[in-house]
Amino acid sequence: MLQALLHPKGVAVIGASRTPGKVGNAILSNLVKGGYAGKIIAVNPAGGEILGLKCRPDLNGLEGSVDLSVVVVPPPAVMGALEMSAKAGVKAAAVITAGFKEVGADGARMEQEMVAFCRKKGMRLLGPNCLGLINTENSMNASFATQMPRPGSISVISQSGALCTAILDWSMGRGVGLAKLISIGNKADLCETDLLLALRDDPQTRVITCYLESITAGDEFIKAAESVSAVKPVVILKAGTTQAGGKAASSHTGSLAGTDIAYGAAFRRAGVIRAESFEGLFDAAMALAMQPLPKGERVAIITNAGGPGIMAADAVENLGMQVKPLTESISTALREKLPAAASVGNPIDVLGDADPDRYATALNAALDDDSVDAIIVLLTPQAMSRPAETARAVIDNLRGNKPVLAAFMGGQDVMPARSEFVAAHLPDYTAPERAVAALRAMCDYAAWRRRPPRIVTRFPVNRRRVERVLSRYQRAGRTEVGEVDAKEILRAYDFSVLPGQLARSAEDAVAIADRIGYPVAMKIVSPDIIHKSDMGGVKLNLATASQVVDAYDLMMLRIGRRAPNALLEGVYVEQMCKPGREVILGMHRDLQFGPMLMFGLGGIFVEVMKDVSFYLAPITRDEALQMLMGTRSFALLKGARGQSAVDLDAIAGALQRISQLVTDFPQIIEMDINPFIVGEVGTPPFVADARMTLSFGSDKQS
Repeated sequence: MLQALLHPKGVAVIGASRTPGKVGNAILSNLVKGGYAGKIIAVNPAGGEILGLKCRPDLNGLEGSVDLSVVVVPPPAVMGALEMSAKAGVKAAAVITAGFKEVGADGARMEQEMVAFCRKKGMRLLGPNCLGLINTENSMNASFATQMPRPGSISVISQSGALCTAILDWSMGRGVGLAKLISIGNKADLCETDLLLALRDDPQTRVITCYLESITAGDEFIKAAESVSAVKPVVILKAGTTQAGGKAASSHTGSLAGTDIAYGAAFRRAGVIRAESFEGLFDAAMALAMQPLPKGERVAIITNAGGPGIMAADAVENLGMQVKPLTESISTALREKLPAAASVGNPIDVLGDADPDRYATALNAALDDDSVDAIIVLLTPQAMSRPAETARAVIDNLRGNKPVLAAFMGGQDVMPARSEFVAAHLPDYTAPERAVAALRAMCDYAAWRRRPPRIVTRFPVNRRRVERVLSRYQRAGRTEVGEVDAKEILRAYDFSVLPGQLARSAEDAVAIADRIGYPVAMKIVSPDIIHKSDMGGVKLNLATASQVVDAYDLMMLRIGRRAPNALLEGVYVEQMCKPGREVILGMHRDLQFGPMLMFGLGGIFVEVMKDVSFYLAPITRDEALQMLMGTRSFALLKGARGQSAVDLDAIAGALQRISQLVTDFPQIIEMDINPFIVGEVGTPPFVADARMTLSFGSDKQS
């Protein structure tokens, strides 16, 4: 834990100012007025007094009595402030000053010098270019924000100082307390990974929220976030993910695997809840901080109006949760207590004239029902409604065994109810959809916590065979692996590949076809031609020797016209496989997070609909199956609309083998198996076509 940063016994403000409105004055004022009980040192070369504190020109003679320096001086003076701090034994520094790497090369150089100095002295650095930090546990407001939140259980890590002030304003307006708020600025030293680990061990923090624009080290972040998620929820709003990167990917996988996809895959692996908006960030955080986790995804809805109940039910089912009828015994008991016109199904409609007791009756019924895992209570203010009293009735009947979320719709009339909910730590929302989205986040986190231990299967493979192929490409300075060698690599990892051979003439092609048996497929082999079909370089279902000769000659003629400069190595003649479902398996090595596996159905599903799923390698069997279920077209694989189901375990096994291959060989930076032909259970799947891209650079990544 970063004790010196979060729990210092003394804080020095280097650059304290007498002028109201100056950052150095605001920080000193916040420390004094916030009630921080530790020693506060104001440092200003001019001496004198500020806010009742005697100013010191430096930190000489204070060795051991100050743990944290808050630096608010011009950029050229920051190094001097850090040297002064180190000499006084300071263990952490928050550099508020801007004007470093965010402004150009000179600023970046100064920032690097600061980091090198702090690491040499064993001093941790927050910032520069940050708002500072707040710890409500010890009433320390070492920031230039205008507000001090009340104590709470939600902590915030933000890369944006401006967003920190918006979060503070939100927390004050909603009456929601915070534990820690930390602005990380340029992340020159301390980054999100360091702070996640510190807050993991913080007993005051129940939920960690983050606003991030970048992640410093992908592998370290995933490991840290996974360890934190095992203890408490992490909710992240990730911005700046629309740029897919500079390299134009040539494979289907690479073209679909943008930066945003990589972050999503990383968050899923680590159990991080991803917020899609500022509202969503704290909607989820409030629910997770204030209510127990659901044991399942069966939701009961209580409402005093049909429309909101339908809205909630639609939102629940659209987000993959269930609205099931109450059990018969509960429904019968509820029918005896509610008016005849009330609905005792699900949603439970207690009618527009419902009083607080009627809500309490419905809530207790849902709490008693073993078929209900979570409850959403809706209210629209009508002439007979008593929102504040209804809120108290809901609060008084909570048992803590199931999550209960409220959505009291409206404005002025329901404001007293919101105050009741805040005081009782029950999350409430302005619309049913927001409550349902927060519940979805709770279900996702609960499911991640319940997941079985991750066991990555290691298959017996022939690594030497792959090493020989890759060594040959490295010596030749080639990076594009075509079908012939890609299939050689896949054979080494026990993929089924149909009999085939490279032909360099029409006569060779006929001899190969005679040997392996008709019908055959023929495909052009060239390092310069990636998409063979587009160039007329694929012929299928050739049943006779004459068809093979004609296909060979026509293929060479067309390729010669369409790609006259392409190097032609020959034509691959391969036995035709039996019909089956075409799927695509792939991998793209992300610069930040490493190999991302891709799965999707072939044809229009990947070309037009882009119906694919991604997961970070290495993967378990359960995660491979989750990839299949993560596509909209999964029902087709299971045999929808009269079609035969395919062997799902065969696809999952193939994804696991790719995972092992690309983990074993980081030189492979991109690959497609397209199509991978899968049949019914018991029918072996086959690699129909494959390609790979290599990199032999130091980072082995694209």
